[in-house]
Order: sequence, then C-alpha cells, then structure tokens
Amino acid sequence: MNDNNNNTFTLDETGLRNAWADTPISEWADALIDAANQRMSGRHHGDLPRWRAALGSLPELPVSRIELDHEAGVAVLTDADIAADKAAADDDQSSTDAAAHSATQSIESELLNDTAHAYPELVSALQGLKPWRKGPYRIADVTINTEWRSDWKWNRVYPHITPLQNRTVLDVGCGNGYHMWRMRAQGASSVLGIDPGVLFMLQFQALQHYINDKAVSILPLTMETLPTNMHSFDTVFSMGVLYHRKEPRAHLAELRQAMVPGGELVLETLVALGEDESELNIEERYARMRNIWSLPSVPLLAKWMKDAGFKNIRCVSVDITSQLEQRTTDWMPYESLAESLDPENKALTVEGLPRPRRAVMIADAPQN
Repeated sequence: MNDNNNNTFTLDETGLRNAWADTPISEWADALIDAANQRMSGRHHGDLPRWRAALGSLPELPVSRIELDHEAGVAVLTDADIAADKAAADDDQSSTDAAAHSATQSIESELLNDTAHAYPELVSALQGLKPWRKGPYRIADVTINTEWRSDWKWNRVYPHITPLQNRTVLDVGCGNGYHMWRMRAQGASSVLGIDPGVLFMLQFQALQHYINDKAVSILPLTMETLPTNMHSFDTVFSMGVLYHRKEPRAHLAELRQAMVPGGELVLETLVALGEDESELNIEERYARMRNIWSLPSVPLLAKWMKDAGFKNIRCVSVDITSQLEQRTTDWMPYESLAESLDPENKALTVEGLPRPRRAVMIADAPQN
C-alpha cells in the first residue's frame, strides 16, 4: 500500500500486477484493483497512523529460513532460533519425562513463553498491531499467541481437500492471512485472500516484510464486491464467513462464480444441531456476535449447496469449538469464547442457544 496521508491508503497496484503476472488472476487485475479502490475510496480509520507506525518500526532480521508449516505456526527463523530449537529438542530427547508432554502442551508452553527477546523492537512493533486473532505466528524468537489456534482448523480441513500443488486459490475472509501461508506451503502456485479488515491487511504486510512471497496477496474486498463470473480459482476456501451473510445462499452462488469448472469449494461455517433440514433463527445475538441471522443444520446446508449447483457434497468434520482453540491471550486481550458461554452451562451461549459448533463441507463446481 502507498500512503496518501496519515489515515488513508491506496493499493500498491504495480506490486499486485507483478504478483499476478502469468496467473489466471492477471486478466482480472484491472477489475480487482478498481473494485478495491472503489471500496476503500474516502475511507478513513483513526488507528491507521498507529498501525502504520508499528509497521514502519519493524526491524530487519537475519532471516535464514521460512517455515510456513512450522509446529509453532508460520515461522520466520534466524540461525540463532534454529540453533536454540535444536538445543531444546536435544534437551527434550534426553529428559526422562519428555514423553509425558503432548505436542499441544509443548506448543502452548512456547506460545506462553515471556522471556527476554533478542529483538525487543520486534516485540514492540508486532504488539502495536494488536489484536492478533488468527495464527499462531513465530518471527525470530517472538511467538504471536493469537486468539484462535487456526492451525487446529487447518489440521481438520487439510486431510480432506484436493492437493493444492500448482493450484490457484482464493481465500474468502482470509483475516491476516494465516491459512493462505499454509495453502502456499502445500504448493499452491498463487493465493489471493480477500477481507475488508484494515488491521488484517497491516498484519499481513508485517508478515510479508519478512516472508516476501509475491505468490500470496490480499485485497480489501468482500465476496459481494469481487468481480462476478471470474471462474479463475481451482480451489476456493470460505471459512468463517457464511454465517455472517444475511443471504447465505447468495454467498454460495458467488463462490461458485469464482471457481473454474470442476473446481473445489472448502466451506467451514457455524451450524445448528439437527439431522433434518432445519434452521436456527437468531433474533439478536449469537455468542455475543451481532451480524448472524440464522444457522443451518448440516443437511440444510448441503441442500443450499446443491441448490447452488455444487456436486459431490460431503461433510468431513463437525466440531464444538473449545476454549483451548479460541481464547483471550496477551496478543488478543479482549473477550473471547469464554465470555460468550453461559457460566452455569457451557453447552449454551450467554443467550441460551447451543454453543458454537463448526462444520467443514467440501464440494465440487459443475464441469460446465
């Protein structure tokens, strides 16, 4: 992004065009950039100067390795970090009780570690971009302990999808881009994320400052503002978006229009209880969230997808969101899932509705 003044910004159009060159996205470059500029025209954000200052204060690091699927999250490592990890692994190997600690406990311990850092200016810059909701990330010896353990969602999704090698991917509602990096790690040739959140874009830029992978890009768009009938993406992910749409079936139609014939849709969303085609209507809030109108049961969601033209529809996962997966941290210090549940009955939200459960649906676009 190029600065116009202290609290507005414009897109780096040249950088985006160069990133999309020789990809199916390139023929849509004008339409995408025009849509993004139109959406952001005249918009201001009071926190943008602070976020921009944080981004500008990121220190240069002697990066020696990028690991987009590191056990502690998407990782940017220096030689010192690699050596420290090896020493820690050697210590764990020699410890008699190492086997008693699960991988999850080990990672959580690292996430919560608050020791002195080799680059305190890095900590200050990254903390200036709070709240961090999707992750985790590790940059040098700093682990960004995000609200969501987004790696858990990825681990539920990834075993069921068509391999991403050499595929052009769209990530709808990408947030700061955590899952885009995981997609790239699996060989996606180009990944475009869309999300209207200004802070998410700044967080993504902070990561790109070190990762510098032009095959991964982000635009401040929603699915409704994406050009219609692109038919450019081999795989389209929509995770955590459908339930925020007042017209969810319109969202499914938009997703299909973005996909190549025979492409794959990966849809992750909140669902209601029920083995029939039922729907939970939301009167005011759900788990303290305002912009949710209804939740379909899995059978009803499958019907919506069929009506939208999708084929080979299957539900591969249904999970109740735990307070280990979504929680308050030092990097996201505000209320989270715990405050959204009934304190006397954790099976219910504070509104008295069934607590959040999330389904993963996979389907194919028709061949013509």
